Amino acid sequence: MATPDALTGEDVAEQLNVSRSGIYSLIKNGGIGFYKVGRKIRFTEAHVRSYIDHSEQEARQPKHNGPAALDENKYFDLSTGRRGGEGFIICGQDLVLDILSNFMRMHGVMALRAYIGSYDSLVSLYHDKISVATAHLWDSSSDEYNVHHVRALLPGIRCTIANVTYRMQGLYVTKGNPKNIRSWGDFAREDVRMINREKGAGSRVLLDENLKLLGFYGSQIIGYEDENQSHLALASAVGRGEADVAVGTEKIARQVDNIDFVPMKRERYDLVVKTEHFDRTEMKTMFKILRSEKFQNEFKSIGGYDISDMGKVIHET
Repeated sequence: MATPDALTGEDVAEQLNVSRSGIYSLIKNGGIGFYKVGRKIRFTEAHVRSYIDHSEQEARQPKHNGPAALDENKYFDLSTGRRGGEGFIICGQDLVLDILSNFMRMHGVMALRAYIGSYDSLVSLYHDKISVATAHLWDSSSDEYNVHHVRALLPGIRCTIANVTYRMQGLYVTKGNPKNIRSWGDFAREDVRMINREKGAGSRVLLDENLKLLGFYGSQIIGYEDENQSHLALASAVGRGEADVAVGTEKIARQVDNIDFVPMKRERYDLVVKTEHFDRTEMKTMFKILRSEKFQNEFKSIGGYDISDMGKVIHET
C-alpha cells in the first residue's frame, strides 16, 4: 500500500479522478510537483494538496478579458482577436478535452485549448475565434440539450453536433446534507445560501431554467450573484462551509472532501463544429481519435463519464 510520501501516478489519478495520461500531462506542463525514486515517479500528499489548492486559487481569480491562460504555450485569451486559421482551438472545460488535445498533438495537429463556458463557446464559434465549441445547455421547452441554443447562437449556419460524453449534473451539499437540500425549489429558502457559476455556463443555465419553471428570479436567491468559474472551486466552497449548495458535475464531487452529491439531471455534453469545416484534416483527425478504442479506454475507469456515444453525430442544424 502506498504511503502518503510515496504515491504512484495511479494513486494520484484515483485521488483526482483523472486518467493516468492526465497526470503525466500535468507533470509535463509543471502543473503538479513530483520526485523520482530511480526512474520511477512518485508524489507526496503535499504535492496533491498543493495542486488542488492552486487549482482552487486559480479558479477564484477574475478573468481579464477572456479565459485564464493556464499554459501560455497551449492556452490563450480569445479577446485578442484571433480568428479561424490561426490554430485549431478546442473550447470547453472538461478533462476529456485536455486529453483530446494531447492526443491530437501526438497526431501532428497543434490543438490549443480555451477554457470558457458553453454559451461563450458557441458565440466564439460564431465569430470564427475557435474551431470546436462544446456545450451542455439545457432547453426547458423541449427538454433537449444544445440543439436549440446552437440554432439560436449560430443563426443561418449549418453546424454538426457530436457527443463527447453524458454526465450527471446535481447539487453539491455539505456532507450529510444537514439542510436537506434536494430540489431546485430549495434554492429559494431563506436558510440556504448558494454559490453560482458564471453567466453562460451550462450548470448555471440548468439552474436558471429550473428557477424559471418554478417562477423564481435569481435576485430572490441568497448567494446567486456570488460567482466562480470552476466546478472544483464551487464544490470546495461548499465543503468549507462558505455556501450550502452549488450546481455541478458528479465527477468533481468525488474529488472534494466534506460534500455529498444530489443527482438532478443526466446531461449530454457535445462538441459543435461548422459543417463546412467537417472534412478538414484536423476535424477528421479529431473524430478519428474520439471514436478510437485507445482514446475511449482512457475514460472507462474514470467515474462520472458515459462514453457510449462518444464521437457520434447527434444532430445537424
